[in-house]
Amino acid sequence: MTQKAMVNEQGINAELQGMLEVFADPAALLSPGYKVLAGNSRYHSEFGYVLKPGKSAYCYEVSHHYTVPCDQAGEDCPLRLARDTGQPARMLHLHHTSRGEEHVDVEIYPILDEEGAIHYYLEVMRSTRLASQDPTAGPLLGRSAAFNKVLGLVERVAPSEATVLLLGESGTGKELIASAIHEASLRAGGPFVPVECSGLTETLFESELFGHEKGAFTGAVSRKIGLVEAARGGTLFLDEIGDVPLSLQVKLLRLLETGTYRRVGGIEPQKADFRLVCATHRDLKRMVDEGSFRQDLFYRLNTFPIQLPPLHKRLDDLPLLVESLLHRFAPGREIKVSREAMNCLKGYSFPGNIRELRNMIERALLLADGNLILPEHLPPECCESPAVRDAPTPYPEELVTLEQAEARYLRWAVARYHGEKKLLAGMLGVSERTLYRKLSELELTAPRTGGSDAH
Repeated sequence: MTQKAMVNEQGINAELQGMLEVFADPAALLSPGYKVLAGNSRYHSEFGYVLKPGKSAYCYEVSHHYTVPCDQAGEDCPLRLARDTGQPARMLHLHHTSRGEEHVDVEIYPILDEEGAIHYYLEVMRSTRLASQDPTAGPLLGRSAAFNKVLGLVERVAPSEATVLLLGESGTGKELIASAIHEASLRAGGPFVPVECSGLTETLFESELFGHEKGAFTGAVSRKIGLVEAARGGTLFLDEIGDVPLSLQVKLLRLLETGTYRRVGGIEPQKADFRLVCATHRDLKRMVDEGSFRQDLFYRLNTFPIQLPPLHKRLDDLPLLVESLLHRFAPGREIKVSREAMNCLKGYSFPGNIRELRNMIERALLLADGNLILPEHLPPECCESPAVRDAPTPYPEELVTLEQAEARYLRWAVARYHGEKKLLAGMLGVSERTLYRKLSELELTAPRTGGSDAH
């Protein structure tokens, strides 16, 4: 994308500003140094950003409320990637919008000057409805880097017809992700048909998947529609695909390769019409090496693998997940989890993942007589785990002055906290005025949404 005479003495020219208004989604023009040069009307309404003469703001201030670029606050930055590679970049981020914090699909496009050098970057942002920060919304909840990575992959693959292979431990929510892929696909108007492969015996496999004709075998008193046919126009989700017996894998491969099948006892071939999503907790590559899973079927299924993280890799999501479960199991009941109980949960390894967490919360609600869940309401193994007993101290190994310790903590808090400074001040137990004074002393200017020069 090349643009001549891009900037006049007053700033961005009318042609570039008009280009931004073409986008129905929030769009902005950025400098290589993260400065917001212009934004369309949707950008202004979504982020409350107004460009004023002689004033400026940075994209990480507007969208993240950070004081430093997001890659310096522990996140991946699409602008940094586009700047390093010279190519467009796309990532999923959490942004502050007029509706609160939302998952936003961010795309960055380099804009070249008349000599072919990158002069500016076009940022286009699209909010995703696949996940939420509202614990009452569900079913996909999360804010951790591991969760956002999965959500970003779902956003990319969902609109296509590519086969998706979901990998992860039992209880990590593979069916929820499969359902989200279906809902974001072009087949969302069709059925979503889950199939539990581990429960299918060899004798039932063909009948359940392909259906059967009347009289095909003893007990077949009428024609039965198979699950493949039931998924016509929609998505077929084969859960625990690694449990399909080797002898039946060739029949599944034939279905995927030819797109046709026959009902048991039938002669006429039937045309299959579904999008395939599979899931397994098994190591399929290892099974291929051992000879228990067909190599050709593995390559057919492994078009777009997505690794789902275990719960202990998503600890940033734990408070949100707990709040969602409390709302689900005790609607209308004002009940909270104590800090000590939450520390127990954060230190537990959760071998059963989210399914185990759900059981823990349901049990704790039955044991808690008041409105506070305590450590004694959790299973003993939760608070006695090595991760809890041997948790690292939050303090530095060397002794430092209280002033140095406060400065370190404030820098960490400002970089990682995503909410308003008034709320942060309350969490730190100081007034908003005191917080701003301390930040000013440390030269940590509080995040703004525009209106004054950024440093």
